[in-house]
Amino acid sequence: MLDFKIFIVEDDKWYGGLLHHYLSQNPDYEVTLIESGKECLAQLHRKPDLVTIDFGLPDMNGEELFKKIRQALPNIPVIIISAQEKITTAVDLLKMGVEDYLVKAENTQQLLWNAIIRLREKQSLKNEISELKAELKTKYDYSRSIIGNSPALQAVFRLIDKAAGSLINVSVSGETGTGKELVAKAVHYNSNRSSQPFVAVNMAAIPKELVESELFGYEKGAFTGAQNRKSGRFEEANGGTLFLDEIGEMDLNIQSKLLRVLQEKELTRLGGTSKIKLDFRLVVATHKNMAEEVKKGNFREDLYYRIVGLPITLPPLRERKEDILLLTQHFLAGYSKENGVAEIKISPASREKLLSYSYPGNIRELKSVVELAAVMSENNLIEPDDITFLSGNTNDVNAVLNSELTLREYTRLIIRNYLKRYDDNVLLVAEKLDIGKSTIYKMLQTGEIEGA
Repeated sequence: MLDFKIFIVEDDKWYGGLLHHYLSQNPDYEVTLIESGKECLAQLHRKPDLVTIDFGLPDMNGEELFKKIRQALPNIPVIIISAQEKITTAVDLLKMGVEDYLVKAENTQQLLWNAIIRLREKQSLKNEISELKAELKTKYDYSRSIIGNSPALQAVFRLIDKAAGSLINVSVSGETGTGKELVAKAVHYNSNRSSQPFVAVNMAAIPKELVESELFGYEKGAFTGAQNRKSGRFEEANGGTLFLDEIGEMDLNIQSKLLRVLQEKELTRLGGTSKIKLDFRLVVATHKNMAEEVKKGNFREDLYYRIVGLPITLPPLRERKEDILLLTQHFLAGYSKENGVAEIKISPASREKLLSYSYPGNIRELKSVVELAAVMSENNLIEPDDITFLSGNTNDVNAVLNSELTLREYTRLIIRNYLKRYDDNVLLVAEKLDIGKSTIYKMLQTGEIEGA
């Protein structure tokens, strides 16, 4: 472990020696005693991890020295140690960015010791957060998270590069299961907003009557049950990226309010009067043809031109067959790692079977098929009989029907399957199955079924 370098700037040799002796008892600390502000500035090339300053130095006061240290090394923490107890001085210095302000007393050594421990814990936490952010950025680096070498996917990569290098709005379109949210995250985590929030909202999964409060937030007393102020998703995304999935499901009334927010870069919470300034990058996604939705009158034309920005269309898996085996290997590697099992291989006949299928559920369906095959395989080798295709396979449908399930269990199975196929789009599933959307919402809320 590298030594933690501490500069003690103190013109009183006896007191400085006392602090030096006390801190040097920790073998991880490399402590240097300095007697003047000028000498401290001359030593800054050694890049200390902490500087403690006597406020009453003969050649310059602590505030002046702090400002000069901050100019040279903006991130170096500074602790002021002073014989005077004026509260206003301490408050002013802390507002300027001083790490701590200690008054010279009998227990100053112990207070300084504790302050350094807290400082190191805080620095360790900051380093950990930085590492996690770096890992998160790597996780959504499209060379690692969006797998494939097909020409169609390479074209998508080029568009992600263009989007990440600017602040233009991005609209991602493609069939369910093609990876639209992965693209949105790749754009965000490779942009200059990567350290700021990424807030994802699935418009199809929010009941119509709750959309406005969810997006815009509300003040206390705005409606029955609003017992406290709540920030909306727009505010949560401030400084970062707001991802609106299934934007085509947005009600026309909410569309007009979204348009106003995008035009004015501000909003007013429900029940409020104050305008809140916003700065966010918008990424939207849909499985619908939005130009057609505009023609049908389901989507505002002016909003469409506001959000379309840089369009990125994801190809379905059936149009990038050359990526199927790459994705298969990726999913198998992930399965082996998560489950702590040896590498699982796939036989040549199984490869042919995987390549012969059209995957209406796209990448999400392939992942499910591969993971199920891994579970069913023997001796870490997937054979054709281990591979089961659920979509459009009569034999699999018969297998389900031959199971001894209750009517309620069949209902849950069908709804769960449709939610998975249509990316948790409750309204679309309700329309496809000709049932009330409230039935699905209730089953989701009670945990009777789970979304994809």
